[in-house]
Amino acid sequence: MAKAVRNDPTFEDSRDYVQSLARGLSVLRAFDAENTRLSLADIAARTSMSRAAARRLVMTLEHLGYVRSGGREYVLSPSVLELGFGYLGSLNLTDLAQPLLEDLARTVNQSSSMAVLEGQSIVYVLRVPGRRIMSVTLGVGARLPAFSASMGRVLLSGLDNAALDQWMGDCRPIAHTPHTVTDTRRLRRIVDEVRAQGYAYVEQELELGLCSVAVPVHNADGRIATAINVSMPYHPDAGREALATVLPQLKLTASAIEHCMPSHRLPAVSP
Repeated sequence: MAKAVRNDPTFEDSRDYVQSLARGLSVLRAFDAENTRLSLADIAARTSMSRAAARRLVMTLEHLGYVRSGGREYVLSPSVLELGFGYLGSLNLTDLAQPLLEDLARTVNQSSSMAVLEGQSIVYVLRVPGRRIMSVTLGVGARLPAFSASMGRVLLSGLDNAALDQWMGDCRPIAHTPHTVTDTRRLRRIVDEVRAQGYAYVEQELELGLCSVAVPVHNADGRIATAINVSMPYHPDAGREALATVLPQLKLTASAIEHCMPSHRLPAVSP
């Protein structure tokens, strides 16, 4: 049986200790709720290593997809969630959001979800299933194309214009249905509208018979950290029902999530 080394102060001097791994993890731990964007100098200072060593580790983590650069600063990527999807249900965000999304799903009698932006996709971090209306089964870690998903458009609306322009330049839309918007110029206008109105409604663009309305969840700085949505079956009056009945409940739930988080702080979304 392997010896327990978690609290063994001598383990770091043993041949089994992998210093490069420990340093890489220390870079990830340098980011927290109060320090969501760090320069190389900040990372070096917070990890007590040289700037050159910090740079090599950050570049490796960026290559692996766990860190993203934004000018002279770096932010964690949602890919870090992949390191602990099996434990994700115990994280504060999902712990606190779970009962609120469950209440929302019961109130509107539909499925409700939470997602973050990862590249050209959204990644589900929480889902409360309701009536089965999608042909695919979604769970924590599932991905959908951001351009055609309501939560994706909400999360894109949280990017600054330069980042959004870059994202749109990389986007290669595919028509999932006859209703899917694939013109990136039109998509950009739609995202601008979402930014202005504070919600996104998508009707049969991702899958025929499926509609969805989503709103943002903001961190303490007012930036979009994640998005929540409600999915519902399509009918001729679905749009009016979504905006008149579901949207107010979504906004109440988003506000409750924002205010019940410790220190009202969540990491901001990155492209």
